[in-house]
Amino acid sequence: MWLRTSCELTFDITVPTPFILMLRPRSGVQQWIAREEYRLEPMVGVSEFTDNYGNLCQRLIAPPGAFAVYTVADVRVADQVDQAPGAPFVDIENLPDEVLSYLLPSRYCESDRFGEMAASITVGHLLGYDQVKAIETWLRTTIRYDIDSGNIPVSAVEVHFRQSGVCRDLSHLGIALCRSLSIPARLVVGYLYHVEPMDLHAWFEAYVGGRWYTFDATQVSLNGGYVPIGYGRDAADVAIYNQFGPPVYPISQNVRVELLG
Repeated sequence: MWLRTSCELTFDITVPTPFILMLRPRSGVQQWIAREEYRLEPMVGVSEFTDNYGNLCQRLIAPPGAFAVYTVADVRVADQVDQAPGAPFVDIENLPDEVLSYLLPSRYCESDRFGEMAASITVGHLLGYDQVKAIETWLRTTIRYDIDSGNIPVSAVEVHFRQSGVCRDLSHLGIALCRSLSIPARLVVGYLYHVEPMDLHAWFEAYVGGRWYTFDATQVSLNGGYVPIGYGRDAADVAIYNQFGPPVYPISQNVRVELLG
């Protein structure tokens, strides 16, 4: 499946403002970036680095006045998301070093608070992939997916209290439940073809059977069309932009995902 993703952000800057952007998807096992366009208006000096999670980040200072960021990418992704019922739990001593940080509680995923709940949700399921699938199903049938519930990230504890949230919030709770069972889990932010309403999307991945698998409690079935941009422990690690100084909010944000011929 070939997709064209695009994101346009516009701002009104009052003072020179440092930004760290995370808007470039990278090629990997499950996607190939064939063409990219990245424009800033006005053009300013940019330096790029790779963060601790392998994400491509752009660092710049936006000048006062109108400022815009435009990104476009042509991406080849799988027609279907890989699934692996029965994939086994990986013992902690056999996990790769780079996966270990995804076992620990983090700012929005208080996994130390959900041990009993996770055990009750997954009772009777095989250790590993089937446990995570049970968590995904429980989230879909128990926590209300509410696209209007707010733009501010909330933690897994808050989501459980509210019993509702946006895609990012449901993922936070899913991650916390997985980690409480010693299953590494991480948040992913990116694009999803045919998501409604169209916007950037969030889901989570769990490490079972020796690799990462995709889970998304907002979708009834896992079809293809996922284009990851950023990976991290939770929303604190995968903001598409971080801005420093007086608060700046987008005047507009336009996200599109198109199927190419």
